[in-house]
Amino acid sequence: MLLPKPQTITFHSDHFFIGSIRLETPVLERECEMLLKEVGGVLDAQAVPVIEIRLISHLEKVKNNPEEAYRISVTSQKILLEALTETGVFRALQTLRQLKSPKGPYFYGCLVTDWPAFRIRGFMHDTGRSYLSFSELKREIAQLSRYKINTFHWHLTENQAWRIESKIFPQLNDSVNMSRLPGQYYTQEEARELVRFCKQHHILLIPEIDMPGHSEAFVRTFGCDMQSPQGMMILKQLLDEICTVFDVPYLHIGTDEVRFTHPDFVPEMVNYVRSKGKKVISWNPGWPYQKGEIDMTQLWSYRGKAQTGIPAIDSRFHYLNHYDVFGDLVALYNSRIYNCETGNEDIAGVILAVWNDRLVVPEKNILLENNFYPCLLAIAERAWLGGGSEYFDQNGPLLPTEDDSVFCAFADFEKRLLWHKEHYFQLYPFPYVRQTQVKWNITEAFPNAGNLEASFPPEKKLRQTYFYRNQSYSVRTARGAGIYLRHVWGDLIPGFMKEPQENHTVYAWTWVYSPRKQETGLWVEFQNYGRSEKDLPPPQGKWDYRGSRIWLNGTELLPPRWTNTHTSPSTEIALGNENCTARPPLLVHLKKGWNKLFLKLPIGKFSTPEIRLQKWMFTVIFVTPDGQKATENLTYSPHKIKPKNKRQ
Repeated sequence: MLLPKPQTITFHSDHFFIGSIRLETPVLERECEMLLKEVGGVLDAQAVPVIEIRLISHLEKVKNNPEEAYRISVTSQKILLEALTETGVFRALQTLRQLKSPKGPYFYGCLVTDWPAFRIRGFMHDTGRSYLSFSELKREIAQLSRYKINTFHWHLTENQAWRIESKIFPQLNDSVNMSRLPGQYYTQEEARELVRFCKQHHILLIPEIDMPGHSEAFVRTFGCDMQSPQGMMILKQLLDEICTVFDVPYLHIGTDEVRFTHPDFVPEMVNYVRSKGKKVISWNPGWPYQKGEIDMTQLWSYRGKAQTGIPAIDSRFHYLNHYDVFGDLVALYNSRIYNCETGNEDIAGVILAVWNDRLVVPEKNILLENNFYPCLLAIAERAWLGGGSEYFDQNGPLLPTEDDSVFCAFADFEKRLLWHKEHYFQLYPFPYVRQTQVKWNITEAFPNAGNLEASFPPEKKLRQTYFYRNQSYSVRTARGAGIYLRHVWGDLIPGFMKEPQENHTVYAWTWVYSPRKQETGLWVEFQNYGRSEKDLPPPQGKWDYRGSRIWLNGTELLPPRWTNTHTSPSTEIALGNENCTARPPLLVHLKKGWNKLFLKLPIGKFSTPEIRLQKWMFTVIFVTPDGQKATENLTYSPHKIKPKNKRQ
């Protein structure tokens, strides 16, 4: 159940039993002792069984990034960990932890040679908009370091607030100059502590001070634009302070989504930061850098382009704030990073970003609604292993309907993901449940001429082909708990409908076999609300503004009472219970035998005053009443075919 999978691993019959163990190591002695204690071992300088760590000058067969590579040999009396660096040893310890058998007090015998395909494997929190507690940041860093995530991008300043303490300009942190979550910011000592904490966990911390855009908090405080002579003078003093606080190699300076009014602003700031001994990262699109003028770029939106001679971080389709729970995880896991098998001089890696343009509270909902940990574990494996079947551009968020190599790879990842959820994430927001067993029939789209209540033949009888107004409408199969008919990013990411059009209606159905009569939970969702949109909540009594409906055994299932009731779009009204993972599942009754699920899925316009980016989609899956697991022993079959075994 290793995650991420090692590049190469060979198991053998030896077991290293955990008892009294001798430790020989030139580095990370404390970390080794903590791991031994965690697995139940006892440190004994006289013991025969030994864990030995060696720093060596070369590892054979390593293809990329040798500074993080390692080799592990586990035999009956000895565990040998070899690496070129202390960081390589740290990565090896994370794999060794997972080699502990859940069946008994022993490590599995094996030989591992491992290295990362990409040198940047990270996550970003937009704490400028939505503050996360210092303890939560540390908890995430510690947990994700176990999965070889090696970068934390800390977006500290925004229009809403300047979240890093300034001692020379304390008014920057005054509540009156914050438009959201006033008074919440990180002290300089906390920042220094987080740098130390990241180094202990072999994670690179990249602080971002956004300039000259996304800087309304700066303007409110000083009454001048960053690009003005006064603004540039103040900003340089702030950079003096920030570069002293952050003992890190890089500083991110933003430069995106802004009109440049001072032609020398960006070059001057880059040179100034470099004069402080820092390398500089900047968003792309942003300032039009040439080779040598910036140290690294971070690509945002589909318009971001890597440039020869400038290392790039891919964040183009990696915004968790737009993701749903199920479909987008499939797309993320399957996708190559910048369509590359492995990293190179120009492609450094990937960072998953959480942008909370909309207020999201409490902070656990930032993790819950963004499906944070499942997505990070998916990219932890993809960025470590490399490869992938596409770049979001073939199947996108759709699971293959056949058990081909792509489906089998995702199903294997899902199995390991859920094992880690059960064993290491009991106290963490982790909304994902098994979905590879869920199958659907979905019709072609019937034209509704803007009438979302229009009725079509599937409402009368289920067939494989329909004839309506002298035209044939076929039915195709789909797989998964979350199906995009049309992706939130439109044509950029493919959905189930080949050429989706406005003013159409689609139907989906499946039969669900339950071995017994039971009450269980049901996650239902027809519009996953993005955390960067100011969309309105659904009308009471309706699932959405499109007229989506669902029936179980012929009885219509109505939505919960929505906790939000506002009628004017706002980014400052937090999401309530609109997203299914942020509310208890519906409680429903399944009869013994086959149960019919039937969905009506109309669409009007793809963008409306209530919902800027319509997600023509649905999420439907039976879960335990607490929402922690998929309901067990159910068979989803559009054709009422029972599986030959329980696991399908």
